[in-house]
Amino acid sequence: MSDIYNSDGAPHEVMPDPQMVCESQKISDISKTGYHLLKENRVSDAIDCFTKILMMDENNNYALVGMGDATRKQGSIREAVKYYQRCLVHHPGNNYALFGLADCYKAMNQYQKAIEIWEQYLVHDNKNITVLTRIADAYRKVRDFTNSKNTYMKVMEMEDSNPYAIIGLGHLHYDFKEYSEALYYWEKMMKQGSSDVDIRVLTSIGNCHRKLKTFSEGIPYFETALKRESSNFYALFGLADCYRGMNQITKSLEYWTRILEHDPRNKMILTRAGDAYRNLKDYENAKVYYEKALNVEFDTYAVMGLALIAKEQGKYEDALTSFKRLIQQDNKNYRLYIELADCYLKMNNKRGAAEALEDFQRLGIKCVKITEMLDNIK
Repeated sequence: MSDIYNSDGAPHEVMPDPQMVCESQKISDISKTGYHLLKENRVSDAIDCFTKILMMDENNNYALVGMGDATRKQGSIREAVKYYQRCLVHHPGNNYALFGLADCYKAMNQYQKAIEIWEQYLVHDNKNITVLTRIADAYRKVRDFTNSKNTYMKVMEMEDSNPYAIIGLGHLHYDFKEYSEALYYWEKMMKQGSSDVDIRVLTSIGNCHRKLKTFSEGIPYFETALKRESSNFYALFGLADCYRGMNQITKSLEYWTRILEHDPRNKMILTRAGDAYRNLKDYENAKVYYEKALNVEFDTYAVMGLALIAKEQGKYEDALTSFKRLIQQDNKNYRLYIELADCYLKMNNKRGAAEALEDFQRLGIKCVKITEMLDNIK
């Protein structure tokens, strides 16, 4: 007993083991070095540091999280998951491991798992705006409108000008075809007065106007985006499609062509260029672009464009053959039946036209245009 207590009855002060203190300090120093190297993107050197720590303390939380961060930086997401999970086995609730693990699941498109992990994080820190916006983004990815919106709104309650929440709400409403609401949020970003607003906000606002068919209002946003980045696909596409919607075919063709300068094998754009030439009655150039699209891969709209040219040139039998083949491959496309019926009408074959439209109706799909055309024939 005399070894444990002083003469006055108070316990002796227990001195820490110098060897343990020395090792703990060494681990702390190596850990700091490892994280510093990670910040400098010297990932391999950082891994060497964390490996040294794990040889001294195989379940060290700093080293396990560091290894997770490092392997994630290298693109080895599944390896990173193992390190974060190992850390959480020995250190439940470690915020850095939870955050890293959730980001890994997000990178693997496993959004539901990411949400579950981020919600564990919120148990310890329920006002973390970064985590809340990531949860809202994940809900948006799995098309859970209500939970996504509610989570974004929680962020807005804490910080009403948070750009990630505002942009997220814009994307959420756009994804659900609520274009006016999406426009409200993206315009809110513009009103924050930032002269260098993200180019994606500009093209998103333009796309809302494109979807709402307010084409002339969308054009200035796409033009501003194009001034920032002269080959931006979304700006070029937006301008081309807006001018197409305004029936300014020559102007739309200018932008389809500019896209093709950077992406000459883009099947959709080749077909759009073919459509523009066809609408300008330049059938030879239209054929060139439709055939270029078909050389990339079969495309219903390219074949349809060639069939329309045949019809417009009075080659009705050729057009009929093409439309019938297309219907075999895409029997729910009402436009094909309308064009087929129109071919029959041009050949003074009302019965053939009516039968083509009735074939579509037998599919059980309601289409006002089909019904109206059939009524007119009868």
